[in-house]
Amino acid sequence: MPTIYQALAELEAKHQPAALCTVVRSRGSTPRHSASKMLVYPDGRILGSIGGGELENRVIQAALEAIRDGQARLLEYNMSDPARGDPGVCGGQVEVFVDPILPPPLLLVVGGGHVGKAVVHLGKWLGFRVALADDRPEFCTPEAVPGADAYYPVPLSELPQHVEITPQTYIVLATRGVDIDAPGLPTLLQTPAAYIGVIGSRRRWATTTQRLREQGVAEEQIQRVHSPIGLEIQAETPEEIAVSILAEIIMLRNGGTGKPMKAEV
Repeated sequence: MPTIYQALAELEAKHQPAALCTVVRSRGSTPRHSASKMLVYPDGRILGSIGGGELENRVIQAALEAIRDGQARLLEYNMSDPARGDPGVCGGQVEVFVDPILPPPLLLVVGGGHVGKAVVHLGKWLGFRVALADDRPEFCTPEAVPGADAYYPVPLSELPQHVEITPQTYIVLATRGVDIDAPGLPTLLQTPAAYIGVIGSRRRWATTTQRLREQGVAEEQIQRVHSPIGLEIQAETPEEIAVSILAEIIMLRNGGTGKPMKAEV
């Protein structure tokens, strides 16, 4: 069985999430003392222990919540009286720090043209894991578009079969047109992606939405899509458009407003 530190290294290498739970303070009689650790996987499996029993069960549930929302938490428990809701009868107190271990977000760029190439470059510089997809193999190589972590020369509709799309995935469709977007979007809209943006004019998106409705895609699913994509900064060049797109993604990811920060004087 690997150690917790070996397991953490494996998680990082495979870009997989978990939560590390550490006893940071122990007073009196408790099942485990400070520095005891337990790693919790998204499916509820554990490695290590912080004491077993009801205490451990509660920490596991908190760890699973931390993996889902990405927020660390400090848990405090008395171990005295189960009748009052305590998770044990040892008589001591214990504090457990739950730290979600989340992989870098994945930026999935569809389309290896000028804008797609610029989005890949900027996304990588901003710290995203970046994957490029294009149904034209010659546009989906490290030679054509350097810097991506993975390349998927497959049709848009087949992309979820090749890439694990999670709530930490941001999808940018810098594609050639409606004939690519309309057939491929329904499968993407079935995924839990955090963001799906489609490049193009309002007219292009209106045509795409009409095609999606004709395919039976629900309105609430269509409303998930950000199109025209990006923040309004009058971008013209591929590099400026990439800034606009990534600015919108960062704004939504961090809960920003997109408003100027200039102070009133």
